[in-house]
Amino acid sequence: MTIHVNIAKAKSTLAELIAASLRGEEVVIDNDGVPQVRLMPVVAADLQDRVAKRKRIDEILARADALPRKDGPWELEWDENGLPI
Repeated sequence: MTIHVNIAKAKSTLAELIAASLRGEEVVIDNDGVPQVRLMPVVAADLQDRVAKRKRIDEILARADALPRKDGPWELEWDENGLPI
């Protein structure tokens, strides 16, 4: 369901409109009957993506540490992201 409100009403009921948006309802703020702004929740996937990327980097580094060494220790080359090349 789409909720349309004018700017003046949106100012006085912002908390309720945010709650409706978080529940999944579409909230549109109008100015003189013309849609101007749509309220949308911020995607929480950013933190999950960072955690997944960090886990992947740790896995790559663990595999690099497990590589067999010939004739003693050798130095890995690293790219600009700190990953072995």
